[in-house]
Formats: sequence, C-alpha cells, structure tokens
Amino acid sequence: MKTIAVFGYNRLSFEAISRLDKELFQITVIDHDPAKATLARENGFETANIDFRSDDDLKLIGIGAHIDTLFCFFDTDSENVFLTLSARALDKELNIVAIVDSPESAEKLLAAGANKIIDPYEICGRKIHDMLKRPDIHDLFDHTVFGRHDLHLAEVAIPENSYLENAHVAQLQLSSQYNLILIGIVNKQVSEQLHFVVEEFDRRLSVGDILVILGPSREIRAFKKDVENEFCKI
Repeated sequence: MKTIAVFGYNRLSFEAISRLDKELFQITVIDHDPAKATLARENGFETANIDFRSDDDLKLIGIGAHIDTLFCFFDTDSENVFLTLSARALDKELNIVAIVDSPESAEKLLAAGANKIIDPYEICGRKIHDMLKRPDIHDLFDHTVFGRHDLHLAEVAIPENSYLENAHVAQLQLSSQYNLILIGIVNKQVSEQLHFVVEEFDRRLSVGDILVILGPSREIRAFKKDVENEFCKI
C-alpha cells in the first residue's frame, strides 16, 4: 500500500484524494487551519497536527521514511515552495506533486525539488480548448466521468512484447473497449513530464511509455491485463 501525505485541505486536494482507492493508498491530511483539518476528518480522512516548517514534525509523519508521495496543495505558492524544499532535503526519492497559483512560481517549485507541477488554470484552459476544438472528446469526458464515484487515475507502463508497441494513440479506442479515458503519456526516457493526449493523438507508442488513464477500477484492471498480454491485438 502506498502512503500519501497531503498538505493543504481545499477543494482541489479533496477532489484529488477522494478519487483514490483507499484500499491502495493510505492518506494523511495536514492543514494548519484547525477548521480545515476538522473538515478533513469529518470527510473520512486521517489527519495529523504538525508544523510543516519543522523538519522534526515532517519526520514524525513519515517524510524520509515510509511516505511515498507528498501533495503540496497549500493555497499559497510560498508555503508550497518551502514545504517542497524541506521535504526534498529529507528524502531525495520522495515523489512530490505541487500545485501552483502563479506561473512564475512553477520554476521555483521545480528548482525546490517538485517532481510534478499542477496548474489548475492551465487544466481549465485545456478543457475550454477541448470544448471548442474537440467537442467529441469533451462530450465523451462528460458522459463517462461526471456522475461516477468509482473513478481512479492509473499509470500503465507498456512492457516488452505488448500489443501496444508501435501502435498509434488514435488506435487505442479506450472509451469504446474499456470505458476508460486516456489523459496523457509520459515518456520516461525523455522526461517525467506528462504530455496530454490532445497533443499526442498521432503519436506512436513505445516500450516504456506510461499511459495515464482515468476510469473505473475494474476497467483499469482489464486494460492492464490486456496490455501485458502479447497475444492481444488492437
């Protein structure tokens, strides 16, 4: 089971962690606002009362030990930068995901040691772009995603001898075959950056590529099984 520490309880962090499978992830929420911490407990999340500015307190909850992933979801960029710096100093291998409010702070967060940056405004902009340029994809997303509560994000790596090797993204047909949505692709041989599917629609897939998908856990398991089966064909 992977362990996640979430700093900052707000609408964005709630939406992110409420969709994670609690059988696969152990989640601890930390917020310096007592009212927000109370709300997190009322919503069923484990909480911890610590000072994120204290290295000893960070160690106390498992940073540098058993925590696998850190979400820096504070409302201010300065707090997220400070937390990222402190956590990275304690654990060089920690996976750190941070939100950014100001585009100018993105470089600071990356320099501080964040693995991935989430810009909510960029995501909203892409959604508007899809509504205008790709209404078919936008309608599919709305019909498949909204109204469901059993949705999960998953990463599926393409192994050797997979039927997806050398296939084009446009051939996947995840929505019709698995009721899944392809969010984007990570080519770890190049970088850790997620390339959204809108940018990669004609891309040829390679061994080692990581597909980031969204959908029900049962469909995700079925897709993973087929990806690992070299005899399955598109």
